[in-house]
Amino acid sequence: MKTNYKAQEKAKLVLEVLKGETSISEIASKHNLHPNMLSRWKMQAIENLPMVFESEAVTVRKQAKEHEKETEELYKQIGKLSTYCEFLKKKSNIEV
Repeated sequence: MKTNYKAQEKAKLVLEVLKGETSISEIASKHNLHPNMLSRWKMQAIENLPMVFESEAVTVRKQAKEHEKETEELYKQIGKLSTYCEFLKKKSNIEV
């Protein structure tokens, strides 16, 4: 039977692995897990660890930059569509 572990449970198990007091195999058998699963969770935790220390201001700046870029793209698209609409109005001699 496949068990879904919540993030808190995974974090607890990864911390246990990182402490190094017991082996991954022992922890895995104790919690009815495959050792590869614990190794995978450990790697994910280590890869994402820098995000824990990233300040909120940096995150907000990144989001603002992405939002600004998206807004700029949308304005470009609006400009193109407006130009296209005006062109079609002139070609069809329709007044709106």
